[in-house]
Amino acid sequence: MNWGTELWDQYDNLAAHTHKGIEFLDKYGNFVKERCAIELEYAGKLRRLVKNYQPKRKEEDEYQYTPCKAFRLLLQELNDFAGQREVVAENLQSNVVRELHLLAKELREERKQHLNEGAKQMAVLNSSIAALERARRAYERAARESERALDAFQKADADFHLSRAEVEKQKTNMKLRSQACEDAKQEYMDQLRKTNEAQRQHYEQRLPHVFKQLQDLDEKRIKNIKNFMLSSVDVERKVFPIIMQCLIGMESAANNINEKEDTQLVIERYKSGFVPPEDFRFEAAAECDATDGTHAPAHAPHTVRGTVSANRVKKRGGLLSIFSSNKNNMSVDGKEDYSDLPPNQKKKRLQAKISELSKQVAQEQAAMEGLMKMKGVYETNPSLGDPMTVEGQLNECCDKLKKLKAQLRKFEDLLAEANSQVCAPAIHPARTNGTAPTQATSIGSNSESLSRSASESSVSTGTGAHHANTSARAAGGSPESGLGGDLAAHAANGDHDDHDDHDHDHDHESDFDYYYEPDLQPLGYCKALYAFDANGTGSTMRMECGEKLLVLETDAGDGWTRVRRAATREEGFVPTTYIATTLYADVRDH
Repeated sequence: MNWGTELWDQYDNLAAHTHKGIEFLDKYGNFVKERCAIELEYAGKLRRLVKNYQPKRKEEDEYQYTPCKAFRLLLQELNDFAGQREVVAENLQSNVVRELHLLAKELREERKQHLNEGAKQMAVLNSSIAALERARRAYERAARESERALDAFQKADADFHLSRAEVEKQKTNMKLRSQACEDAKQEYMDQLRKTNEAQRQHYEQRLPHVFKQLQDLDEKRIKNIKNFMLSSVDVERKVFPIIMQCLIGMESAANNINEKEDTQLVIERYKSGFVPPEDFRFEAAAECDATDGTHAPAHAPHTVRGTVSANRVKKRGGLLSIFSSNKNNMSVDGKEDYSDLPPNQKKKRLQAKISELSKQVAQEQAAMEGLMKMKGVYETNPSLGDPMTVEGQLNECCDKLKKLKAQLRKFEDLLAEANSQVCAPAIHPARTNGTAPTQATSIGSNSESLSRSASESSVSTGTGAHHANTSARAAGGSPESGLGGDLAAHAANGDHDDHDDHDHDHDHESDFDYYYEPDLQPLGYCKALYAFDANGTGSTMRMECGEKLLVLETDAGDGWTRVRRAATREEGFVPTTYIATTLYADVRDH
């Protein structure tokens, strides 16, 4: 198959074909170039997508679950996948696009040279053909003139009226024309031979050579397109193992999702350590009337603290200065002791803190050991250094180690205390399996214990112990008072003589006028989630874990709730975070 022999007369078509072939090469090069741009854009968008969906700092806690962990691994694998797309784009750019551009430029220059050579050969042939045409026309013209000269001579020779000179003249002219015709004929024959020879060489050697070069150029273009396509596939094939690893990593991340493990994580994260509330117990009608405040005094004296009973004359301020901070209990060195958290969460936080401090202690001990060894080396060989230069670092390290150990002991004590606090339901002597309370009559009479007369309070009180509680509550009824601790201690010291208590109440009658409040209507009820020991400061009240109390005032923002013990009508304030509150308004709404 040779264009020179098969397509000897298709010069123009072959020129157009090679031009279209190079245009297709440019087209394929633009395709690969645009593909590289798309690959880079795709990789960039993938990386941007991965960046946008990376977990934020505030979401770190949520990424402990297996779906979140799998999603994070998937993002990492997708980022690696994007990197491989960038590798594909870079390799295509360097191995294909650049080579395609150079090849198209080279083929275009070669084609131009071959076409110029073909045009030159065509010009030579056309020039030879034109010379042949001129020789043929000259021969034809000389032949016509020779024939006219011959005719003129014959006519002159036949005409007897002409002189012999004129006849000789025509004869001479005839010979000249005949000789000129022979010369033109010979020249024409020579030119014909040359033109035929040039035409044979043109179509058998010169033009086929040009066509063969064009054929080689076109085949080179086609072969290189094939190689470029294979190179593109090879670029993809080289990154395919890494892409497969990315896909395998995504699959492995998905297979690591475990719903049971997540369920256990949710339990560990949100388990409070509280026990479910107990069943509500039966309360007799007399007790319910007493607790609902139906026997409240008709006269409701004005109180210092704003409550729901007096249209809140003044909003209750910070209840005890030691609890006025927004944060809950703090450790001595300023770090939180996690007392505001439920028991189980508190233990986890304390354990994490202890683990962190233990690591710091171990690091400091290792540093101290290194400094001690360095000091020993310096003492053994003073030429290496002065031991006193290490002394300051040792002292600093020792002080830091002492502080860390002190903190570690504090948090270990807090953890031991948290482990020792076992939440057990309290048994109320006034409630036994739903039966009527044994002190119902005394509870009914106790509604008068908060009157302004101390003598009426002592008469209405059923027992001496209950009188001590109500006296302590009356004296410490206001967090703003500084007398609650002393009076409560005096009442709890066991002064069981009713007559003495009666005199004591009369001695402080003016104080009771200020601190006593009328029986408040309960707003709801609550259950103690933790045991709370009143510290004797202000009007706090002791409660047992699981104990049920009536809510008199809700938390006003200071972290304390006012409650009443239905059995003894003792009132006081307890931490809001230590109780679970249910308001009657909420119950009615439901």
